Amino acid sequence: MNEPLIENAIARWRASVERHGSLPATELDELEERLRIQAGGLLRLGLSAEESFQVAAGRIGRDDAATRAFVRDHAAELMGAPSDEPAADAADTDDAADKIDEAGKVDPAGKDDAAGVYNVDTQGSVSRPETGTTPTDTGTARSRLTEFVFVLCLGAGAALAIKIPALFGYAFDDDDVNQFYALNISFFAFPFVTAYFAWKRGMEFARWGLLIPPFFVAMLLCNVFPFEPDGDTAVLTTLHAPIALWLVVGFAYAGGDWRTRGLRMDFVRFSGQLFILYVLIALGGGVLTGITLTVFSALGADLRWAVASWIIPCGAMGAIIVAAWLVESGQGAIEQVAPVLTRIFTPLFTLMLLSFLAVLVWTGKGIDVQREMLIAFDALLIVVLGLVLYSVSARDPVAPPGVFDGLQIALISAALVVDVLVLAAMTARISEFGVTPNRMWAMGLNIILFVNLAWTARLYIGFLRRRSPFSAVERWQTDYLPVFSAWAAFVMAVFPLIFGYR
Repeated sequence: MNEPLIENAIARWRASVERHGSLPATELDELEERLRIQAGGLLRLGLSAEESFQVAAGRIGRDDAATRAFVRDHAAELMGAPSDEPAADAADTDDAADKIDEAGKVDPAGKDDAAGVYNVDTQGSVSRPETGTTPTDTGTARSRLTEFVFVLCLGAGAALAIKIPALFGYAFDDDDVNQFYALNISFFAFPFVTAYFAWKRGMEFARWGLLIPPFFVAMLLCNVFPFEPDGDTAVLTTLHAPIALWLVVGFAYAGGDWRTRGLRMDFVRFSGQLFILYVLIALGGGVLTGITLTVFSALGADLRWAVASWIIPCGAMGAIIVAAWLVESGQGAIEQVAPVLTRIFTPLFTLMLLSFLAVLVWTGKGIDVQREMLIAFDALLIVVLGLVLYSVSARDPVAPPGVFDGLQIALISAALVVDVLVLAAMTARISEFGVTPNRMWAMGLNIILFVNLAWTARLYIGFLRRRSPFSAVERWQTDYLPVFSAWAAFVMAVFPLIFGYR
């Protein structure tokens, strides 16, 4: 009920400001996006719809006295409140906005304890100062110890889940059943990550039922289809099942509110941080395992069987849960590292692609249409899209265009040229050798990437020319996320049928 009230208030606010003609359309778009993000964050803190709207509006209007006075004087009208219902006191609203501006803290319950105080940044992100955790759950204070124990139980559950098939004869170190584990790898950890966020966000148990069918259907497809051993469709299903199911994790991460664009962008940011932290944990675990094997071998104890059957598989699954919790609670410190890595690798990838295109023009040679090369180029384009997507999620949407935005345009433009060349080479390969699962998959993926990158380039150019707000880029990327999941589901469910499971 609260969100429609805020949306209606924002619509009235925009119409009123437009009637006054005090702001250009592009600046008004930016203010509207900031107002929506901040009001949503305050609403999730526990403030009423009217309080959330007034405080958020007061904040975005802090540099415009006329705008702030307008919101203060017409707040009740904008919220659609009946005339006999008093609106929140204007002075209280100004005081709350001032507290946000000066101290960056809001205490929705009027408490002085640490559990009731939150940080609000310029993007509307709300967090506890002690942990940095985004309180997108119901706002109920959960004990850190309780959450820690719950996460440990989930991690242990994921670690043990991968050993359950061994009870039915699927030994993890048996080469003949590796395809089984590859096809089912998503079902050992993803359900536990989903359960963690559903619990963390305070989702009603009735809505938990929405999270079960996708996992059940995916598990059924992966284990009922009669795949050929090491066939192309089996490999494609293995690769795309996690992509399709990750959207279910995102639904739980958003507390079931996938329609809110800010939450979708938060999930993009979380996914990038989780990947980086998980890789670091895996590297550290690999070093620890190697040292352990060496130390025990000095005593004549061979632990390779334990490493292959227990430590690696169980540790890999449990680490996903722990990494998700660390990122969520802000204890992984990846929120500072990830943007730095993005800013390092974006210019490097841009330089590499531009150099590649320069050599291509200089030599006059086309792209090698060998299968391995085309797969490598597809992987490159996916990495580029990942860099762009995470850069968008980490950027302050209200900051003016800068040099890094120009680098993004150069990276996207170079990637588009490479994508076109790959599509041309792929078309020639299909014409010469016919259609196969891998070629059809690569063609579809390149088309999806081309559409995403092309429209992103258009929106980025509009932003650099100050004709559209950066929020348009964010909106496009978050709205496009289901396309990747839908394509992954299509490859997983339909490709085996089309190509006879080969």
